[in-house]
Amino acid sequence: MGNVMRRYWLPACLASEVPEPDCPPVRVRMLGEDLVAFRDSSGVVGLVDAFCAHRRAPLFFGRNEECGLRCVYHGWKYDASGQCVDLPSEPEISQMRRHVRITAYPTFEGGGVVWTYMGPESVRPDVPDYEWLRVPSSHFRISKVEQACNYLQAVEGGIDTAHSSFLHNNDLANPNQLRLYDKHPVLDVELTDYGFRYVGIRHISDDQDYLRGYQFIMPVQKLQGNFVDFYGNDHETPLVYGHVWVPIDDEHTMIYNLSYTKDPSIALTAEFFEEDERSNGRAPEHYVPGTFRLVRNLSNDFLVDRDVQRTRTYTGIEGGNTQDVAIQEGMGAIEERSLEFLGTTDRAIVACRMLLLEAASEVERGEDPRGIDSAAAHDVRGADLIVPRDQPWRDAMKDVLSAVW
Repeated sequence: MGNVMRRYWLPACLASEVPEPDCPPVRVRMLGEDLVAFRDSSGVVGLVDAFCAHRRAPLFFGRNEECGLRCVYHGWKYDASGQCVDLPSEPEISQMRRHVRITAYPTFEGGGVVWTYMGPESVRPDVPDYEWLRVPSSHFRISKVEQACNYLQAVEGGIDTAHSSFLHNNDLANPNQLRLYDKHPVLDVELTDYGFRYVGIRHISDDQDYLRGYQFIMPVQKLQGNFVDFYGNDHETPLVYGHVWVPIDDEHTMIYNLSYTKDPSIALTAEFFEEDERSNGRAPEHYVPGTFRLVRNLSNDFLVDRDVQRTRTYTGIEGGNTQDVAIQEGMGAIEERSLEFLGTTDRAIVACRMLLLEAASEVERGEDPRGIDSAAAHDVRGADLIVPRDQPWRDAMKDVLSAVW
């Protein structure tokens, strides 16, 4: 599966972590590799091995200067391509630097993210052009959080519509919540060139259905709508929500959380974004200072309040995404799937596993995995809406699952 992940462009860090030329480098760990990212004097972002080729000194402490990152141990300097460009601890006549290079991966910037490709150069795909990479910054926001479990647990939580009727019930006193009217949605999954799309169909009255449409973009991305709230009301700011789950290693994941407005005439204010992040448990005060780890974590049982759980919310845990993290980390670093009993609302989970296994086999055979051509997902988005009862979802969602940007 590591080889599968290396066939796609993946987020390496937020662009805001390397905000300006010659700013301090940042640590990046992904797919089991320790790297550092730095923006050089010309604005190019380099992503290179975390350690100097000389004596393996940490380049995180390096000086970012004059289009290169200089190791502070003996002064060896590397450009964004990983080439050693200065070797001051050797005689001036030495040609040694021509032969010194550290691992470096190509990058590009889009959607507030520095992306990288870590696979074979001979099969490097075009850079992605998803809708959320085309949205202007006034209509888009992105953040990230680190999670202490295998990436697939987080992916499978993100594409599971049924759990929202339970895990995210934050108002036990109100039975008139949209997703409580039908706690066992009917799932219809449709495979695509980029992965799959599926809809969760909830019968909420004698004459209405609630449809939640998801897109799963290989290998670790999902998009969903956020237009209708838990009480059946339309949001003033109709959103598309998404996540990209990047494996840090087998037991840790970096989650990129994105949101953008469906309507080009509606911008996202800073106040709206801050409130959205706060309700999901991702406001600045929810992070351990200087990290992307949550203050509420498994070591303190996510500060679960059992009295609140009995009287006000289903979990007693604050923050929508924090509730997800609590369950996914609580499964253990790597879930024991041989002990599972899957049901009818797990059809998307089954489809995801099938496609990842398919991709692993394809890469092993030297073939291209599904979704490697990101153009296939150029015009997709998530959406949700309320429609007349039993209206075919493909007809009802024909337009709303297509990009407008």
